Amino acid sequence: MAGIPHDHYEPKSGAEKWLHKRLPIVSLAYDTLMIPTPKNLNWMWIWGIVLTFCLAMQIITGIILVMHYTPHVDLAFASVEHIMRNVNGGHMLRYLHQNGASLFFVAVYAHIFRGLYYGSYKAPREITWIIGILIFVLMMGTAFMGYVLPWGQMSFWGATVITGLFGAIPFIGEPLQTWLLGGPAVDNATLNRFFSLHYLLPFVIAALVAVHIWAFHTTGNNNPTGVEVRRTSKEEAEKDTLPFWPYFVMKDLFALALIMVVFFAIVGFMPNYLGHPDNYIEANPLATPAHIVPEWYFLPFYAILRAFTDDVWVVMFASWITGGIIDAKFFGVLAMFGAIAVMALAPWLDTSSVRSGKFRPMFKWWFGLLVIDFVALMWLGAMPAEEPYATFSLIASAYWFAYFLIILPLLGVIEKPLPQPATIEDDFNAHYGKADASGSAPAASPAE
Repeated sequence: MAGIPHDHYEPKSGAEKWLHKRLPIVSLAYDTLMIPTPKNLNWMWIWGIVLTFCLAMQIITGIILVMHYTPHVDLAFASVEHIMRNVNGGHMLRYLHQNGASLFFVAVYAHIFRGLYYGSYKAPREITWIIGILIFVLMMGTAFMGYVLPWGQMSFWGATVITGLFGAIPFIGEPLQTWLLGGPAVDNATLNRFFSLHYLLPFVIAALVAVHIWAFHTTGNNNPTGVEVRRTSKEEAEKDTLPFWPYFVMKDLFALALIMVVFFAIVGFMPNYLGHPDNYIEANPLATPAHIVPEWYFLPFYAILRAFTDDVWVVMFASWITGGIIDAKFFGVLAMFGAIAVMALAPWLDTSSVRSGKFRPMFKWWFGLLVIDFVALMWLGAMPAEEPYATFSLIASAYWFAYFLIILPLLGVIEKPLPQPATIEDDFNAHYGKADASGSAPAASPAE
């Protein structure tokens, strides 16, 4: 698809022309900042800058923390305490990094659910969506390995439980688990491997983020109406868009400032609120915690993992049809990764010709239930694996898969969407009024 027509960077001075011929970096920065952006974007489009900030903060604080951390089972816990007590500003750096991971996942979940509601995964943005899901998976892997590094009780036992899942894979599970751990159990080799990968993966994520941004700069931003920017001429495109700088940069920075107020309040006054007290006890392979739980951002998928037990009929059927190859443990692993896979397949599972959920009355109800379902799974993941939580987890897990595999395809067939605006300009004018005769923008902000 051709890009949105707009003015491109033209070097003027001799130095600019010399640099532009050899390394057009100024042109790249200009085209990125001045990219035409749909002028009806609302406040759900702020999460990109929050995610960019989080990635930069995690990399910077991580690099500094690594200068004082020792990846050895005998020294890791003490080195974290050394950072907290003896390194200048060490406690603040550690809490920024620790809570930065939580902010990262708050933003990414808001970003994903916004994309699901407004149909940002639909053509021509399927590749952008797939890259985004891949970034999410790498984030989860990076966060999991980072949680192991303090070498507290929950770090050690969380690593033991999660890596044990790989052992459930038929035929290759045991050698795969041994290869992952570097030995028969979670030990020094495991800590070293996780430390190395935790340090490496953020740079892989940063590269994928650059590709993600490149992808949506090629296709253009989605917007709340789901209507595409007109590309027939530069004049028409300008009626649907505003330059990213200064309009949306200022809006995003304002939103980021508000989020930072809350974030720094948590870091300053309640930095361990989202953590687990057992992680301030050094890892002990001989003492199992009463209740092993992962970090809050893994809880929905942890609930799905635990929901499928031996007495669930779909597990019994899968076990019978495969001759016992797929047992409850392996089925749970498949369900956990499948819960992410069905999100990645949303561009092909959603059969509706209408992109935005704003104009899909039936979809709104089912999507609202999906959000409630996700929050319920998060709560259930923190509960003990006993009744009634086990039954609730199974119901919530079933709805997650039913939404993507049954409800989305059916809605595209049976739902009657509401009328959509013909252009982004029409939608903007309906909310904020037309520009005056001089062509100046209305007094209202370009964000809902």
